Amino acid sequence: MSDVLALPIFKQEDSSLPLDGETKHPPFQYVMCAATSPAVKLHDETLTYLNQGQSYEIRMLDNRKMGDMPEITGKLVKSIIRVVFHDRRLQYTEHQQLEGWKWNRPGDRLLDLDIPMSVGIIDTRTNPSQLNAVEFLWDPAKRTSAFIQVHCISTEFTPRKHGGEKGVPFRIQVDTFKQNENGEYTDHLHSASCQIKVFKPKGADRKQKTDREKMEKRTAHEKEKYQPSYDTTILTECSPWPDTPTAYVNSSPSTAPAFTSPQQGTCSVPDSNSSSPNHQGDGVSQLSSEQLQPSATIQETQQWLLKNRFSSYTRLFSNFSGADLLKLTKEDLVQICGAADGIRLYNSLKSRAVRPRLTIYVCQEQPSGAPLQGPQLAGGGGDSSGGGTPYVYHAIYLEEMVASEVARKLALVFNIPFHQINQVYRQGPTGIHILVSDQMVQNFQDESCFLFFTVKAENGDGIHIVLK
Repeated sequence: MSDVLALPIFKQEDSSLPLDGETKHPPFQYVMCAATSPAVKLHDETLTYLNQGQSYEIRMLDNRKMGDMPEITGKLVKSIIRVVFHDRRLQYTEHQQLEGWKWNRPGDRLLDLDIPMSVGIIDTRTNPSQLNAVEFLWDPAKRTSAFIQVHCISTEFTPRKHGGEKGVPFRIQVDTFKQNENGEYTDHLHSASCQIKVFKPKGADRKQKTDREKMEKRTAHEKEKYQPSYDTTILTECSPWPDTPTAYVNSSPSTAPAFTSPQQGTCSVPDSNSSSPNHQGDGVSQLSSEQLQPSATIQETQQWLLKNRFSSYTRLFSNFSGADLLKLTKEDLVQICGAADGIRLYNSLKSRAVRPRLTIYVCQEQPSGAPLQGPQLAGGGGDSSGGGTPYVYHAIYLEEMVASEVARKLALVFNIPFHQINQVYRQGPTGIHILVSDQMVQNFQDESCFLFFTVKAENGDGIHIVLK
């Protein structure tokens, strides 16, 4: 342990340690074998430059005094290493930022363990839903070194405007846990982190050289305001990283989203053809149900995402209300969801519904003495006013110009069991019945009006619909 104690302790480390009458002695110490920048002022936190994809050693050191934490003596502990954002502004949107990176870099991870180089680590794990974290078990009594590789670079999270943008800083954080009474590694022991910036290969070496040359040009008095560059970086104590309870739930892309609601199991998701008004004939309310409203709650926003085939993003937007989602710009959505889904989601949020290829208006006639009693929705509103009741028409919106679409939409709007409809006819001259074919539908004039009635099929099984 003598080499650990001889390592320099930075001023900001002393101020970050909690005090209970005396300085608390950390049980562990993590040392990253990468040089700190010389261009950091004395009272600022150290900054370390890393090359993308290069393996860097983090030494996992037992720093306990004699008799400290006897419950972990001879036992394994679990450590989770993460690369996270340093800026608080980006921390608030970390999940969205990382999901955007994932879509731009499919199949890649932000952080990996170089297992062949590592020493003393056991049962290494990476989770597909946490691309920025790795975890492993280790024995504090044995030499342990974890070699990490950071694959994201600092400029990937900087808005690109004119080139030469300053990259955002990250943090390397290590959280260590012991087993609880159930054998799960959930009891927090210690956390520490350091500030880094990640450059393209060899970029960190060039940046370190540039900083060193700048410092050499400064006067001796100016140099006194800056920290020297150390060969290693000591991670300073910090608060544990807040884990969400659902972080490891439903991690597989093929599973259902983490969102659950009482209505989810019974929610009816219409297919792409179900854009006609509901059976009450209120086209306005149907349109509003397809468009996300600013007043939509988190639960309603989740249901809207599911209905509009964005189920893979329900967990990503699990805390977004309608107003939150509508505030995102096209660029935000492309960065978060990738180009294809980002544009599709933006169009779904901002654009009007796709115009149907054909609109017809239909009213159900109340036939006298008809053998089959159909639903009374079309004329139901007029029963109370006697024989002078005006006909009430419903709009039918067709996306496909085929006869089966007409039958399906009529069944939907007028609440007729679709499987009972045998044929759809159009009443022609002298009352003849003409079979409605795809070609006939293609020749319907837009916004045509039809009355229809139902008759029993000849075999008594089902009905025919007659348009006139």
